[in-house]
Amino acid sequence: MPAPRTPHDAVLEAARDVVKLDCAYDAELLGTALLGSFYELADEARAEAVRGFTGDFLAVTADRTAPAAGAIRQVFAALVPDANGASAVRPGPGAPAWAPLLGRVRCTGTWAYGDVYGDQTTYIAAFAYDDEALGGPEHAVVALIDHNIGIAKDVFVSGSAEKIVAQVRALCATDEMTWFRDEAPERLREQVVRHLAITDELSSLPAASSLATDRALAGARLAVLPGDSVEMPGAAPMSDGARSALIADFLRSPEAESQQLDLVETEAERSSLQFGVGLVLDHAATLPDADPLRWSPAVAGFFLLDWVHRRAVLDVDDAAMLPRVVRAWTAYAHRRRELPDAAVTASIAQLEDLIPEFVRLYTTGEQRSPATAAVAQLLAEGVDPQDPDALEAWLEARRQPPTED
Repeated sequence: MPAPRTPHDAVLEAARDVVKLDCAYDAELLGTALLGSFYELADEARAEAVRGFTGDFLAVTADRTAPAAGAIRQVFAALVPDANGASAVRPGPGAPAWAPLLGRVRCTGTWAYGDVYGDQTTYIAAFAYDDEALGGPEHAVVALIDHNIGIAKDVFVSGSAEKIVAQVRALCATDEMTWFRDEAPERLREQVVRHLAITDELSSLPAASSLATDRALAGARLAVLPGDSVEMPGAAPMSDGARSALIADFLRSPEAESQQLDLVETEAERSSLQFGVGLVLDHAATLPDADPLRWSPAVAGFFLLDWVHRRAVLDVDDAAMLPRVVRAWTAYAHRRRELPDAAVTASIAQLEDLIPEFVRLYTTGEQRSPATAAVAQLLAEGVDPQDPDALEAWLEARRQPPTED
């Protein structure tokens, strides 16, 4: 048999047995896997790439009369209903008995669970067909959202929705470091759609995920849920007033007192204290949800071992003060969020493992960005980076040719 001539021919060849499938769910699984190839191959705007291919496929195959071609056209139209030509696709002669049930599901429940720190949340939405014999079994869309990097780290569709929910509920009931709750379908849709939109633009997908194969079916199921399909914005940045109030509350807290932050006396110490607290809040503003109280060992690790070296120039007083600030902020944020004692204990223990590495990186400067390294060099040579005249004089001195002895 000659090789398929075009991607459209390749899809038709791969879907040649679609009419032999027993139910709409199996057909949708086949369709989403086929479309997943185009999602994975795109290097940006992945959802748009799938939408574009689907529209092209429907146009190119409009005159195909084989039952398999008609069936896969119906599957693609159900999975990507906003593709060009999708709304005009209708079951033709020889269409499988399950064809009218494609995409015709109802939501039977929505839940969420995650870690108490707020690093990740997993959303579960269960769906069922009215006619299980032709439609297929109840199934679930499961989406893992990573709040530290702001993407959908994995999305997959699985059968046995009831079993998945029962297992997760039982696990969380015995683990105080996790939580489980019924979730409003509107919130589930908003959260997953918003993070999926970011994931769709990634140049490379997270490893070991089902994002590519299950993306189209997951998107079609999310569209069934109530809510606005328009992408929602992330958290609003903290106002200057709210920032000042939070800093003042922290500095009055028992956690700040435990690190003797209330006893700083010298002007250098006070400056370093304010600078350190400001860095914690500045770092939070760069995270997807911009909540400075969502503080975890993972967030602290990124802050101490990466972000602060790339974004800030610390002097000796700053470097000595910052671990005290972070210890206090860790306990303060956990108390404000009412985390269990086990979470606080684990955070403090992991923090003590991070601090020696922070000190080493500060000493070597190996994590500094070129910009922070340049500013550090200016300060070491006594040049104020905020003084244009001093900066120009420093640059001019380096433009002069070396003198010969």
